[in-house]
Amino acid sequence: MSGQNRKDIAPGMEVEIVLKADQRTGKLTSGVVKDILTKSSFHPHGIKVRLTDGQVGRVKEIK
Repeated sequence: MSGQNRKDIAPGMEVEIVLKADQRTGKLTSGVVKDILTKSSFHPHGIKVRLTDGQVGRVKEIK
């Protein structure tokens, strides 16, 4: 499942995100969602989240 819809993402879920620094390469980082930072219900590049380890990025895949 892609991470473009806010309703599909909840704190505690395991996701794959792309960090700002990795946007060119598309390298994915795994983690658990702590906070959802995007306010809109949909974002074409993925909903922005903060992981439990503090990293911030856009959700590309929900596990």
